[in-house]
Amino acid sequence: MKSTFSAWHYLWKSEDIRRKLVITFVILTIYRLAANVPAPGVNREILEAFLSAGSAGGNFVGFLDLLSGGTVSNFSLLSMGVYPYITAQIILQLLIPIIPSLQRKMQEDPREGRRWQEKWTYYLAVPMAALSAIGQINIFNSLSINSSIGQPILPFGLLDPELAMGSWTVLVAMTAGTMFAIWLGELISEYGIRGQGLSLIIFAGIVSQLPSSLVSLLADEGTRWFMLIFTIIILVLIVFAIVYVQQGRRNVPVMYPGRRMGNRMSMPVKGTLPLMVNLSGMIPLIFASAILQFPAILASYFTSSENAGVASFFLSVQTFFGGSSTSNWGYWTIYFTMVVVFTFFYTTVLFDQQNYGENLKKAGATVPGVHTGPPTQKYLSTVQKRITLVGAVFLGLVAILPFLISLLLTALNMAAASSQTGLFLITSSGLLIVVGVVRDTFQNIDAELKLHGYKDSLLVR
Repeated sequence: MKSTFSAWHYLWKSEDIRRKLVITFVILTIYRLAANVPAPGVNREILEAFLSAGSAGGNFVGFLDLLSGGTVSNFSLLSMGVYPYITAQIILQLLIPIIPSLQRKMQEDPREGRRWQEKWTYYLAVPMAALSAIGQINIFNSLSINSSIGQPILPFGLLDPELAMGSWTVLVAMTAGTMFAIWLGELISEYGIRGQGLSLIIFAGIVSQLPSSLVSLLADEGTRWFMLIFTIIILVLIVFAIVYVQQGRRNVPVMYPGRRMGNRMSMPVKGTLPLMVNLSGMIPLIFASAILQFPAILASYFTSSENAGVASFFLSVQTFFGGSSTSNWGYWTIYFTMVVVFTFFYTTVLFDQQNYGENLKKAGATVPGVHTGPPTQKYLSTVQKRITLVGAVFLGLVAILPFLISLLLTALNMAAASSQTGLFLITSSGLLIVVGVVRDTFQNIDAELKLHGYKDSLLVR
C-alpha cells in the first residue's frame, strides 16, 4: 500500500509525466467547452420543446445522447463525436481481409500498411461525418415535424435554393466539428497520455453525463432512495463482471525451441499463448448501434412523403428503430443478436490478421500435439471461437441491460422506477467503455513509470 501511494506521489513529482497529465486535462477541457457550441441555424425554442415533449423521438435522442456527452440533445457542432472515425476504422479493418491487394500490403510491410490504413481512415472519416450529420438533422426534423411541435428544428435542404446556403454551412460546420474532436484526440495521444486520445474523448463525454443522470434519478421523491441503492448495486456488479470478463484469458501451451549456448543446446522452453475472451472490445456494440440507426436515417427521408401510406410506413420504421424504448422487444432482440454476430465476425477478422500459425512456425514454436503452420492456426482459431462465445453473450447482455433492468423493475411492481432505466444505459454500455479506458490508462501510466525507472505501481497488487 505504501508503494502505491509513493507511485501516485511520483506522478506529480516527475516533470515529464506531470506535463503529459496536464496537457491531457487541458485538451479534454477544451473538448468539453467546444461540445457546448451549438450548430448554426438551430431553433433553440423548438429543440427544447421537442426534448421536453417526452415522446418516442425524445427517447431516441436520449439514446443517441448516451455516448456523446450531451452533444446530441444540444445539437452541438461535436454531435457525432469521434464515432465517424471509429466507423471508418472498422470499415477498413473489415475490407482488408476481403480485398487481396490490401491484405498483401498489410502483410508485406506492416509498418507501411498501418500508415496507409491511418491515412485512409482520416479520408473516409470526412464523408462518414457528413453522412452522419445529414442523418441526424433529418431525423431530428422528421421527429419534430411528426410530433406535437409540427415544425423542423433546423430547416435543411442542400438542393433547395432558399435553404442551400444555410444547409451547406451547417453541414460543413458539423463535419469540421467531428474532425476537430478527432484532432484533439490525436493531440492527447501525441503529447499527453500516449495512445489513449480517442478513448479519453469518448470517456469524457460519458462521464460528463453522470451528474445530470444522478439529478434525474433523485428527482422522483417516491423512488429516489430505492433507485439510488439499486443503481449502486448494479454498478458494483457490472464493474466486477466487466473486469472479470475483460481480463479473461485462455492460455494455450506453447513449446519454444532451445537456444544454442556454445557447443551445448538448451532445453526447449515452455510458454503460453494468451487468447482473450473478449478480443473485439467495444467495437461490436458501436457497430451494431450504428447499423440499427441506419434504417431510422433512411426512413427520415420518406416520412414527409405526400403519399399517406408511404409516410405512415416509414414513420413506423423510424419509430421502431429510433424509439429504443424498453418496451420494444423487437428492437432489443435484434440489438442482442447483432452484437453477438458482430463479436464473432470482428474477432475472426482480428484473429486471422494475427496469423499465429505462421508466426509461431517462423519462431520455431509449436503447440503440443498440433502440426505447425495452417493446422496450428486452425486449432487456435477453434479455441478462440469457443471462448469468444462467452465474450459475445456478455457483450449482448451488456447491450440490452436497460431492457433487462426494466423487466426486473416491472416484475417487482416498480413501474415508475422502470421508466428511469435510461441511467442504466450509462452503467452498462457506457460503463464498459469507462472501465476499459480507465484500465488502459492506468496501464499506460504504469508503463511511463517503468520508463522513468520507478518500480512501484499505481495499483494495489
